[in-house]
Amino acid sequence: MAKMWAGRTDGTTEKIADDFNSSIHFDSRMYRQDITGSMIHAAMLAKQGIISETDADTLVDGLEGILKDLDSGALEFDWECEDIHMFVEQVLTQRLGDVGKKLHTARSRNDQVALDVRMYLRDEIDEITALTKTLIAAVTAKAEEYYDAIMPGYTHLQRAQPITFGHHLMAYAMMLLRDVDRLADTRKRMNLSPIGCCALAGTTYETDRRFEAEKLGFDGICLNSLDGVSDRDFCVELMSAIATLMMHLSRFSEEIILWSSWEFKFVELSDAYTTGSSIMPQKKNPDMAELVRGKTGRVYGDLMALLTTLKGLPLAYNKDMQEDKEAVFDACDTVKMCLKVFSGMIETLKANTANMKRAAQKGFINATDLADYLVKKGMPFRSAYKISGQLVALCIQNNTVLEELPLSTYLSYSELFEADLYEHIDLTTCVEKRISEGGTSTASVKAQIAFVREALA
Repeated sequence: MAKMWAGRTDGTTEKIADDFNSSIHFDSRMYRQDITGSMIHAAMLAKQGIISETDADTLVDGLEGILKDLDSGALEFDWECEDIHMFVEQVLTQRLGDVGKKLHTARSRNDQVALDVRMYLRDEIDEITALTKTLIAAVTAKAEEYYDAIMPGYTHLQRAQPITFGHHLMAYAMMLLRDVDRLADTRKRMNLSPIGCCALAGTTYETDRRFEAEKLGFDGICLNSLDGVSDRDFCVELMSAIATLMMHLSRFSEEIILWSSWEFKFVELSDAYTTGSSIMPQKKNPDMAELVRGKTGRVYGDLMALLTTLKGLPLAYNKDMQEDKEAVFDACDTVKMCLKVFSGMIETLKANTANMKRAAQKGFINATDLADYLVKKGMPFRSAYKISGQLVALCIQNNTVLEELPLSTYLSYSELFEADLYEHIDLTTCVEKRISEGGTSTASVKAQIAFVREALA
């Protein structure tokens, strides 16, 4: 097949070179953005008197026909074409003749692909943002369901202080809200139009770049033509935001995997989001959470691949930059699938609140509150700390918890103990005393839920 760039060379290449050079197998997904951009480019050329209104109308009609046929399946991609741009132009020229050849006036594939990628990723950001918000809503609803369910909070994976399951879940809601902000920030910087930068130096035609930018929904234009065609910061920034989002999902997955184990038994995952073993009939494996955790490494790899590709490139466009698409497309595809699965997994998750509370009691995470009780009665903190530790050791020896020791035992350690100590070390009391803003008290958790819902609205 003759190449549209034939001229300086005869346009013939070995098939292996064609296959190696071709990008249509992955950039064909941008056909809608490519055709939309070309329609507006044709309109701009006519507005500026570079081509006639009649030719522009013919081009737009032809492009609309191609778009309709691709959408319906009446037209199939020609995988022998080099890329989506060449495919669309080739079909347009076949259908319109010489008029089709006028479309590429005052632009290059360099600024055309930069435009397509920005438009495509802009749509991807909107979809990823919507899916993230759906997950935040699911997490928040689950937090509201268990806003007062007591569980142990951990540091170093050791039981530390009592919190509620709702409070723990809202920590992830806050992380995911930041991810939404990062995506919005990335979209803002992405939303500048490179079309009209041409190959690298602009064009001799009197174009109106701002007209094209406005019609395509951009906030402005890339102000340096070299930068406009060579910039892939927006890809790196989006992949970085996605990598951070995946990191949050991975941390959440790790806890779900722990919580659903027999050792914890804090949560029960729906059968719809687990699998069984081929040999061990008792198994219920949290495979969806494990896959999310595993796919995080894949997304990190996509980010590092593009950073490595870009790090040594001189200006302006280099063929290396074709490697941007597979990496960023894969990152987008992966995070979207993970978010969809995660939302369903959270919506159907059930908490074992009795196990959570028993684990909190067994962890003696009210020992600090016990020491504080003695301090408020006048005992020096270090003395109170020692007695509290001795009582914990006694409970461990007798397989009991602080709440179940008789008052006579407490009095044998200090005469300052009174019957009111049980209320003081009750886990519900311990939680409700954490009244600082952002803390684990039920009032605070409800305030966090309200904040997140308002942010989503």
